[in-house]
Amino acid sequence: MATIIRLDDELMIPTDVQSLADFRVWAASDKFPDRGRIDYLDRSIEVDMSPEDLHTYGKVKLAISTAIWTLTEREELGETYSDRTRYSCLEADVSVEPDVVFVSEESLESGRARLVPQASGDPDRYIEIEGSADLIVEVVSDRSVVKDTRRLPPRYYQAGVQEFWLVDVRGRELVFQIHHRGPDHFQPVAPDGEGYQLSSVLGRRYRLERRRNRKGRVTFRLLDQPI
Repeated sequence: MATIIRLDDELMIPTDVQSLADFRVWAASDKFPDRGRIDYLDRSIEVDMSPEDLHTYGKVKLAISTAIWTLTEREELGETYSDRTRYSCLEADVSVEPDVVFVSEESLESGRARLVPQASGDPDRYIEIEGSADLIVEVVSDRSVVKDTRRLPPRYYQAGVQEFWLVDVRGRELVFQIHHRGPDHFQPVAPDGEGYQLSSVLGRRYRLERRRNRKGRVTFRLLDQPI
């Protein structure tokens, strides 16, 4: 019988989870916690149970994921997911839950990426994305600064991710940076004269806008223009 590490009444980690394969089996089981972000990264299990900041995390994530989902659904470009979507890559030894992930039809058809079905085999029921995603977005929170800015990008690059977006709206200076693949790491895309950055994956130019609504609360819009 496996020994259990109990972090609280709802979060228990089996000590026999020693590899990516072990972690994925656990993540697909009914014993996996249904709250918090739990990632397998750098041969360790990382748990973030902190509540989401409504505006500097939740609201901006919703604005970005909605804009990407609307485009990819309308143009039938592929599949866009957010919120507790499990993404794993054997080559990068990683299994995480990105804030937003997009997989193109081309990647799915070529086998670069695949949707992992539930064990039940029920049609249209999937539990995980495996392989090389086309686009991943990470929104920085107070607990994820080092992970999002230093540790995840090289893993995503190793996984063959084509484009990486980094977003941080916690401070006075808004950070919205698209990265393309360079020879050995992600490289930032320079904004044009209007502040837009090119997304080669989506075939659009993007700029993130932050403003106040009529009630004085912060709100966000992901603006886009054709290439």
